[in-house]
Amino acid sequence: MAASRKPIDVSVPLIPGMPVWPGDGVVRATPLQRIAEGAHSNVTTLEHTSHTGTHLDAPWHFIDDAAKLESITIERMIGPCYVADLTQRDRHVTDADLEAAGIPTDTTRLLLKTRNSAKWANPTHKFDREFLAVTPSGARWLVEHCVDLIGVDYLSVEAFDGDGETHRILLGAGLVIVEGLDLRTVDQGTHHLTCLPLRLGDIDGAPCRVVLDAQG
Repeated sequence: MAASRKPIDVSVPLIPGMPVWPGDGVVRATPLQRIAEGAHSNVTTLEHTSHTGTHLDAPWHFIDDAAKLESITIERMIGPCYVADLTQRDRHVTDADLEAAGIPTDTTRLLLKTRNSAKWANPTHKFDREFLAVTPSGARWLVEHCVDLIGVDYLSVEAFDGDGETHRILLGAGLVIVEGLDLRTVDQGTHHLTCLPLRLGDIDGAPCRVVLDAQG
């Protein structure tokens, strides 16, 4: 019998001190009740945005008349995915980079592993504005090649100084965007993806727990 493979949690810890998008406000975990202070249970108040840590973007995030979180079906976020290792790239990911990456033609869920993932070795590192992202040409390649879900290993699929074009291309085509993955320990190849966003209703996005199981 083949040895079972341990699932890999590729979510980043949602904790105070973690990097957040500038202007989003810091993550807070404030004690509300504590047994040590006489309460019957420990309860904590959490404060963060819908795009903190490992999270999903709904189309409404960048397109005002587009679909919101509740419209994204869970089936789209569970199933085979391909992890492409782009860690040797030192610039934003273009259509040429994706074309050269050897991504299987039937890939509908794609995760991009770049040098960004190394940053998560320190889960409270300072936000890095120089993270690698996907260019508009890369976004168009994803749409043209029928990718339905794209995952990236920093807090945005788009460069820090982007104007929203990458997001609008992807979300306008209905792609699911998952941001803030930690792919340090994940090998290139086919995996089984389970991505479960919090069911927060009709809003612009939500934190996710994302797990990979190696296939084959």
